[in-house]
Amino acid sequence: MSRKEALQYQRAQVNLSYPTARRMWLVSLCAGLVIFQSSLSDSFASLVIALSAVLAGVLTEFLFYFRTERAGMVRDGSAVASALVLTLLLPNNLHPLYAVMGVVFAMVVVKHSFGGLGSNWMNPALGGWLFIRCAWPTVFNKALEMSPLAAVSAGMQGGASGPIGSPVELLSLARTGYFSLPTGSLEQTVRSFLNARIFSITGSEIPEGYIEFFNASGMGIIADRGVFALLLGTIIITASQVSRFWVPGVYVVVYGLLIRLFGALPFGGGIGGGDIFFGFFSGGTMVAAFLLLSDPATGPKSHWGALAVAIGSGVLTFIFRYYGAEAYGAFFAIALINALVPLIRTIESRMWYEKRSIL
Repeated sequence: MSRKEALQYQRAQVNLSYPTARRMWLVSLCAGLVIFQSSLSDSFASLVIALSAVLAGVLTEFLFYFRTERAGMVRDGSAVASALVLTLLLPNNLHPLYAVMGVVFAMVVVKHSFGGLGSNWMNPALGGWLFIRCAWPTVFNKALEMSPLAAVSAGMQGGASGPIGSPVELLSLARTGYFSLPTGSLEQTVRSFLNARIFSITGSEIPEGYIEFFNASGMGIIADRGVFALLLGTIIITASQVSRFWVPGVYVVVYGLLIRLFGALPFGGGIGGGDIFFGFFSGGTMVAAFLLLSDPATGPKSHWGALAVAIGSGVLTFIFRYYGAEAYGAFFAIALINALVPLIRTIESRMWYEKRSIL
């Protein structure tokens, strides 16, 4: 194979210094922390979903490689990582059978039908999530109908007037009967501590209801219920440099800037009144940024291509979520960008790699 062909068709992972197994088990560890936090407040329902997904993923991969020369690849941890990441994207009260079917679809159709890890055009976990969401939309939405983000979509679709889209105003919808969240002294204690020790430095404070909104006690996506463990996981992944660390950073900056400038408009607010904190830590945004978008197998090879993907994903996430009334618009945005990556890689090969091969 010529140097030109080698550059054009090489898999994205060959540019990383860490072996596949190490990266996959690290992602599994971080995802497991989030699932564990979520399971502490839902009678371990999140953990049951995760275990079911992992068993299904490992078994599917084992049967796929059974009696082949690649049988040892089951130990690389990719099936476990995909199953756990998919679990993060699911409602915590969804029946485990749906997680099993989603993982099987992710392994067989998304991953192996395109040649295995590194050849798949979409993140397997994201593909499994799309399969569940599109095949059983009623079941998926019913599992979330009592979650806080259900009020977000309802407010956007109904053209809520007055609120700027912050958890404080959304909680007012909760207390009028749309859904219920617990109140108590814990929220007051945490809020008082943060305001006194941290936010007082900037001359601002967290309004009443903020901590309560992110209390992992109600129904919701598992990633949102384990937001504090998720923050720890993103720090570990970023520090370990298992992927381009700046890609999720660009995504977060673009998405946050758009939220700040235009995020209040769908709720009847003005320019510059959007709630960045709420946009970051709800709707699976951090999972999308650090686990889905930064996946080297489904990303461009060049820095310019990765930059374009990060910016495009941030813009689409904002559009889908704030103007499409899709609470989990981040997942759809990255799925669409994944579909465009083969085209981006073709452009990369023509603009950079073909020229380089001539030198």
